[in-house]
Amino acid sequence: MTGNYDWTDPTTNSKYSIPTFTATQSLSPQAQAIKGQTDATKMNLAGMANSQSARVSDLLGNEMDLSGLPSAGDPNSITNVPGARTSFDAGNPIQTGFDPSDPITKSYGTDFSQDRQRVEDSLMARMNPQLQIEQQRVQQQLADQGIRYGSQAYADAMDNYSRQANDARFGAIAQGGAEQQRMVQQEAQRAAFQNAAQQQGHDQSQGRAAFANQAQTQQFQQNAALGSFANAGLAQQVAQAQSGFNASQAARNQYMQEQYAKRNQPINEITSLLSGSQVSQPNFINTPGSQIPTTDVAGLINNQFSQQMQSYGQQSQNFNSTIGGILGLGAGVAKGAMLSDRREKEDVDRIATVFAASDEGERKQLPIYEYAYKDDPASTRHVGPMAQDIEKISPKAVTERGGKKYIKPQQVMGSILRAA
Repeated sequence: MTGNYDWTDPTTNSKYSIPTFTATQSLSPQAQAIKGQTDATKMNLAGMANSQSARVSDLLGNEMDLSGLPSAGDPNSITNVPGARTSFDAGNPIQTGFDPSDPITKSYGTDFSQDRQRVEDSLMARMNPQLQIEQQRVQQQLADQGIRYGSQAYADAMDNYSRQANDARFGAIAQGGAEQQRMVQQEAQRAAFQNAAQQQGHDQSQGRAAFANQAQTQQFQQNAALGSFANAGLAQQVAQAQSGFNASQAARNQYMQEQYAKRNQPINEITSLLSGSQVSQPNFINTPGSQIPTTDVAGLINNQFSQQMQSYGQQSQNFNSTIGGILGLGAGVAKGAMLSDRREKEDVDRIATVFAASDEGERKQLPIYEYAYKDDPASTRHVGPMAQDIEKISPKAVTERGGKKYIKPQQVMGSILRAA
């Protein structure tokens, strides 16, 4: 300690005598020798840095040699690549129909009844003369035998002849029907042949359409493959151009890094030499100081303010709880009025007091109660004022119905409580 000085507290006006101190520090002989060697080393490094600075001066006086700098990558090698193919020739349209060939034969066109009739007439024309001759022969034979016309023998003989003649005629008719059947079969065969030929033509047309569609599909696939191949070639071309561009840029950057290294290395060496050549200043210990505690006025003020804010918050919470109870009254509300007659309540407990404004504008106290209605079987607890207390402050906020007093909540909340 080397002395004292006086100090006055500006808050309390108290005076204090504060001591002062002085510290002295010296090196030992070994530490002094080490410091001397260190200073000599730093002196040598500073001399080397000084001689090297002449080279740096020449280096910085000349511009960087960029004569061997490789050319930068050409962006046109990438941007001038043709665009990719986004469409290709789809080929001929697909055939959705083909030649149906000739229509199918559904009928023979005739029943050949006339041809049958011609066959029958031709056969009858040949048989009728023979039948007449045979009839005459039979009649002559019967006459020669003495069998008279009208007798039973004559009738039997002529009946036998008639059956033979009918059989011959039926044979001619059957022959005509056979001829008609033969012609019908021929016509049916001809129609079947025509339908078979039409079906063959239909199949051939359908086959040609299927072949054409298959060829169109093959052409479409080939065109799509050509488009994909062209795009793959373009992509490969772009990748090659990108690789060449990147290689040119990398070679250029490498050259620039080498030039920077040649230029910066001498400067870094000088900086490294200078970093250890400065003269070190001795470190001194701190002298002890005296601290006199003062009154924490700001802390006391802040504590008092916090306590006041807490008290205000608690009062606001209590008031809001009370007003919330008044606003929450829902029982007995009818036509804008709420039953609040003291005579209709039981188990009444006074829990709070709020300020209210009278009709004359005076500030009065309004008691708040907790209660239950007498006619409530559940004895639900409610919070609110009594109509008799409201009537003393503002008679117009109370109405009477059937001998019971009601309060008007809107007027109570709007005129009495808010005005206060």
